[in-house]
Amino acid sequence: MASKSRFFDFPVFVLIIRISLLLILTSLPVFLSAELLSWLTVHGLPKALITLGTTMLLTAFGMLIIAGLLGVFKSMVRSALDYFSVEQRVKRRLWFALAKQEQIERLFFFKRVQIKYVNELNRKRLLKRNNRKHVRLLSASIGKDLLSIKTKLPETIYLQLQKDNVRYRNQLDVEALLKLQQKISNIV
Repeated sequence: MASKSRFFDFPVFVLIIRISLLLILTSLPVFLSAELLSWLTVHGLPKALITLGTTMLLTAFGMLIIAGLLGVFKSMVRSALDYFSVEQRVKRRLWFALAKQEQIERLFFFKRVQIKYVNELNRKRLLKRNNRKHVRLLSASIGKDLLSIKTKLPETIYLQLQKDNVRYRNQLDVEALLKLQQKISNIV
């Protein structure tokens, strides 16, 4: 970004710093000459030289402080202009859109995981209910088969088969119920 004023250019700051350092360095010989003249008992000149040296030092430090403040101000203005530039606004909008898209993708992923979890729970619940229903139907069928052959079996075997039917039904043991049904079919 090109600056509109030559005062804010970098070489101007270098020049200000050089002038300030030159003033500081030239004030030192002025102070030394004032001290030398005070030893030589020259009365009016050392006071004027000390005033001149002090003025030079204060001017140098003032220029450094002003240059620093102008540098900070320049940096703030450039940052503000850069922040509000069209290019930066477009970048911020793009970053916002990308962040929003990423957030939506994460939300979609977690919703999908949640839906899978709920569907799996429902599937297991329905499967369990269906298994119970089939076990009850199979047990009822076995009970009917037992009633139909009750007269052909001894009482103890009949009671044992009936207890096995109830026990396997309560345990939801389909394989045992099928074996029991096969056993009853073989008896007949």
